[in-house]
Amino acid sequence: MPRLRVGALDPLACAGLVVCDQPNRGFAIRFAVERDGDRADGEDLLYLAHEVGPHAPDGSYARIAFDTSLPFGLGGDTPVVARHQREPGLTLEWSRLDDGAVLRASVAFGGTLELRAYHPWDWAGSWEAEPAGLKGVTADGGLHCVVATTPGGRIQVEASGEATLRFAVESGDQILVRVVVAPSSVLCRHLPPSAADVDATLRTAADRYQSTRVTVDGHWSNLAAAVTNNLHWTVALQPERGRLYAPAGRRWLFPRKGGGREHWTLFCWDSFFSVLELALESPELARDALAAVLETQYENGNIPNWRGRFAGTPDRSQPPIGSWVVLRSYLRTGERKLLELAFPYLERWSAWWRAPKGRHLRRDGNGDGLYQWGADLDLVIDSPAPWENESSHHQKAAWESGQDDLPNWDEADWVEQSQTFDLGAVDLNSYLALDDECLALIASELGHDDKAVRYHSRREAHAKLVNECLWDDTRRLYADRFWNGRLSPRLAASNFLPLLAGIPSADQAHRMLEVLRDPSKFWGEYVLPTISRDDPAFQDQQYWRGAIWPPMNYLVYHGLRRYGLDDAASELAARSAELFLRHWRDYQVSPENYDCRTGQSGGTRHQSWGPLLALMGVEEFIDITPWEGLRIGTLTPPSSSAVHRIKLVCREWSVALSPHMLRVETGGRVLLRSRDPVVLRHVQVENRMFAAEVTAPKPVVLALDVGAAELRVELDGVTHVTPAEAVRVAPGRHRITAGPAEARA
Repeated sequence: MPRLRVGALDPLACAGLVVCDQPNRGFAIRFAVERDGDRADGEDLLYLAHEVGPHAPDGSYARIAFDTSLPFGLGGDTPVVARHQREPGLTLEWSRLDDGAVLRASVAFGGTLELRAYHPWDWAGSWEAEPAGLKGVTADGGLHCVVATTPGGRIQVEASGEATLRFAVESGDQILVRVVVAPSSVLCRHLPPSAADVDATLRTAADRYQSTRVTVDGHWSNLAAAVTNNLHWTVALQPERGRLYAPAGRRWLFPRKGGGREHWTLFCWDSFFSVLELALESPELARDALAAVLETQYENGNIPNWRGRFAGTPDRSQPPIGSWVVLRSYLRTGERKLLELAFPYLERWSAWWRAPKGRHLRRDGNGDGLYQWGADLDLVIDSPAPWENESSHHQKAAWESGQDDLPNWDEADWVEQSQTFDLGAVDLNSYLALDDECLALIASELGHDDKAVRYHSRREAHAKLVNECLWDDTRRLYADRFWNGRLSPRLAASNFLPLLAGIPSADQAHRMLEVLRDPSKFWGEYVLPTISRDDPAFQDQQYWRGAIWPPMNYLVYHGLRRYGLDDAASELAARSAELFLRHWRDYQVSPENYDCRTGQSGGTRHQSWGPLLALMGVEEFIDITPWEGLRIGTLTPPSSSAVHRIKLVCREWSVALSPHMLRVETGGRVLLRSRDPVVLRHVQVENRMFAAEVTAPKPVVLALDVGAAELRVELDGVTHVTPAEAVRVAPGRHRITAGPAEARA
């Protein structure tokens, strides 16, 4: 039997399990709660989440808990309450096994717990009673399932083919469940599970995952878990493909024509960000998520704003960050197949933006070489989503930007002839320049030298044009440009995206930093507002009108890092991570956005890109990018914190930070120690040699372990021999190479 997909893979049933052996075939169970005449089932339980707990990427262990004392059935109006001094009414733990799963439901309420067996999506089959509980069979007869429970429940088999086990429960009860699947009913048998067996299985699985997962302890404790718990609990199944994907959140399933919900819904740039978050612990899940979003591509090359199994948006796309994400993912693992998979999709997407359309290019409506957001009206479909059919052309173009109601678009006119705004957008032009740069690097890695030259040349010309046309020397920032030549008065966080694309000079970058750090513009206790604080729309704090959005913080952070603006980057990362951790620790939510005045969370409470704020904190310890190579450390570290078991470039790393220390471990030894903060870029460790670019704000002494007491050190081209415990580095930025003194004697 093929390896099973096992997990809470039905997006609308976080309190359940799906077992799938091949596309369009399998079984599902889910729990429902009845208390005082009220019932919580399916999506209802998502709003009762008390703990979004650990979730191994392979499904070997997972835990989630629900606050059953909250009111049921309120959906997004369910109160968000602090977890402290509250106990969950229902805790579910499960472990994936070779032939199914074992599950324990721990109860702390009085009422009824229902276990419903069903066939999700449009899968077909039947359920019936059997001595240990329930048994099911798929419509083709090729897969059988037994759901055995301790204690036994009251069985009800329904005409629809679904079945339930009902348990009268009180605080302290446990329901133990064993799910077994096999290709024949003869092989698919199981006795009711014993408490000893279930306890041992779950304890072993939990301990194994905890000892191997990425963790952060100290001041930023659970920072990595905030990323992985959220993303792994978000992962769902594309049923017709039998493949995992990462939706924007478990509730993001759009309507389906004829009624009901889509089988899956993927948003373009949300999904690419999820790839980066999943890659923190699971290259396999990241690869699945990447394949899923790439395969939403239409024949004309468009990777759409959103797409489901039955509908989508062929008329518009979203920010083209795919090549940047793919390149960064490749640098983490060195997996060439990732580039080979993605490159054809990314090339077609790049060509789509610039495809001839009438007398102009698709998103260059006036032919000036700058690009505008838009929508192809001839490709608009009759959508099952009512807001799509009721929206204006202007709104569709705004949706393409990913910043749906950003004030920058308020004054832009929709041009019917070009089907674009009349506004050359800083963000889109930055994305496209970045896309070309990353495509050039990918092409070079794959040996497509001619393509690498072409993409590089186009990127250089585009960056030059952005500098000539969009730079506002008076305001020290890039600004959108109307077709009449006027620069927009609006300044948004996305106006800093040229940093990410490497467009400004070093002098321009420092002038941009002055604007970013200006508390009357963008800086403050809570950062970054999507629109400048002195903009009239800032007070709206509605959606992209002044609120803090994780993806924009993340992109600007990486722009600062690219230019070596380490203090600002670290401060942005720290404020972002602290904001996320406060809500995560107190409420177990992963907010879509935040009020920039108060730090209060807003939007969807379990959003896939919410943990980008936490990921920024993790990346302060160690990260790898195209411009910095392997980077370790920060100039403004938090109080003592350490990350453990980060896997990058075929090594496992642990990095400890504090205001008075940096310690780097890999390969079972402490590679480097410093008593003062430093940033290491382009780190290389190979054959008892260490090399890096070191940035130090004051004199530092490095202790290096490359297997020798004395080292031959080359610092900025000058070679000397020094004790391994006393490698002295002056303030500033330096290039260092060190190895055993005898190696070159």
